[in-house]
Amino acid sequence: MLKRKLTWKRPLFYLLLPIFIVMVFLGFPMPVPPPPETKPGQVQSTPGKKRDPVEL
Repeated sequence: MLKRKLTWKRPLFYLLLPIFIVMVFLGFPMPVPPPPETKPGQVQSTPGKKRDPVEL
């Protein structure tokens, strides 16, 4: 029985192979949707003038 010396190259190749195959069909770089637009922050309003209470 032959023992092969396990290196990092062979597992890395088999892990990246499906990614390369997908990139061949979809193109490079892979199409991804743009990030969603950020919503503007809440506008700060100035405090209104206080009115005297109305007496009846």
